[in-house]
Amino acid sequence: MSFPSTLVFQGATVLLATVGVYHLVAGDDRSPDSSPANWVHPTHASTTATPNWPSPAPANLPSGETPFVRAAEASVHAVVHVQTTSVVPDYSNPWLSMLGMASGRVAQGSGSGVVVDSEGLIVTNHHVIEGARQVRINLSDGSSYDAKVLGSDPSTDLAILQVDADRELEALTFGNSDEVRVGEWVLAVGNPLNLTSTVTAGIISAKGRNIRLLAPDASRDVYPVESFLQTDAAVNPGNSGGALVNLDGKLVGINTAIASQTGSYAGYSFAIPSSIVAKVVRDLKEFGRVQRAYLGVQVDPQGTGVRIGSTSPGGGAEAAGLQSGDRILKVEDVAINSFPALQEQLSKHRPGDEVAVTLDRNGQRRDVKVTLTDRHGDTDLEPHTATPTPAATSRPKTEAGTETSTTWQEEWGVRLRELSPSDRQTLRLRGGVVAEALRDGEWKRQGLDRGFILLRVDGTPVHTEEEVRQAVERAAHSGEQGVLLEGIYPNGQRAYAGVAVPKALAQPHK
Repeated sequence: MSFPSTLVFQGATVLLATVGVYHLVAGDDRSPDSSPANWVHPTHASTTATPNWPSPAPANLPSGETPFVRAAEASVHAVVHVQTTSVVPDYSNPWLSMLGMASGRVAQGSGSGVVVDSEGLIVTNHHVIEGARQVRINLSDGSSYDAKVLGSDPSTDLAILQVDADRELEALTFGNSDEVRVGEWVLAVGNPLNLTSTVTAGIISAKGRNIRLLAPDASRDVYPVESFLQTDAAVNPGNSGGALVNLDGKLVGINTAIASQTGSYAGYSFAIPSSIVAKVVRDLKEFGRVQRAYLGVQVDPQGTGVRIGSTSPGGGAEAAGLQSGDRILKVEDVAINSFPALQEQLSKHRPGDEVAVTLDRNGQRRDVKVTLTDRHGDTDLEPHTATPTPAATSRPKTEAGTETSTTWQEEWGVRLRELSPSDRQTLRLRGGVVAEALRDGEWKRQGLDRGFILLRVDGTPVHTEEEVRQAVERAAHSGEQGVLLEGIYPNGQRAYAGVAVPKALAQPHK
């Protein structure tokens, strides 16, 4: 049996199925049909006794209140409904499809989010808001706000949003996912199938799951980090980005995926641990990107546990004296029994942090301190990616004193460069210019990402930045307000976007 693959346009997920039998659980904007034929009602036989469900340990609670009620009341108002608007290709015109082109149509998406700061900071999944032109947040009391995407991290499938509310919002407190135990009761809170503020219960059935849900993409600096909490709490499309809370009402995970052959809940769901979520939220808020730390080892896939196959030259592990054959037992006193568990612990740190590592070498335990680095072996943190102010931006001038192409590219929010001959050969392209950097601007608003290779402007092939400028100028001089950009990502994904003409090119040059 084969399963459908994710259909992506300009980074927007519009089909739920992903690789294998794992499904992202966001983006279903269809309201459930209320007709009797589409709803299954439980039946009760008079001869069947009420099941004797297990109960959590009693706590000192007011009369009539249970731990489930307390946890639900503490979390349901901090979980929001995320609604997105995206543009996806419309292949209904066969002539455009034959030419590799397609017109666009507006698509609505739906997911969940969790308020983690009363000032309006919300965490959700990257795939919930990926490619969205507009994001709107609905609270449990019915109030609604437009949201701004502050940052996103495809490697962990997390994103943070900001809303400018007229009051403080109810927020969830982070719990410690390291202390969560298999068999512990948890609640999943979200908006499945557009049923807002829905709470389901289950237990933690496993920790440190790597289900290979996220695809690596070096061209976009995507290196997946997966160490999911597995639960049997019922989760369905629309739950993505919602909360997994313990019976203290604290956030221990962000619901992300389900194991299913149909796209609906079939027994198991997966959540990103709060230890990873908290670190990603801090980094995106402070730096605009995640400061990812590495130990500097390659793990032997044939070994038991986490056995080092080799160390990276210049990495922290090599400097600390770790060797091939060493087996990692603990990081900061947290037991490590799998590579996902190692990833989870390293994901809590930044380059430059020193961590305590316990290892086994030929039957002897050793405790060492390792200074973590980035992927390139450096310990310096990457600077904030905020857009520089116009006064601080250097703009090259031509001999005539007019600004060069830097101006119109800055206005678009993109930095373009010509595709190298080797890249053209690898990707089998005749031309194209690549977006090597993006900031807030027209390209980002239309859902284009860094790494997008622009091949045509209004149907005209482009090979250089100058050809892009000329094509846009021609459209502007013809009275056009926008141009159609056609291109491809290095992974083969085609993308199209209609973007406004930069004001710098809207008037003829004299």
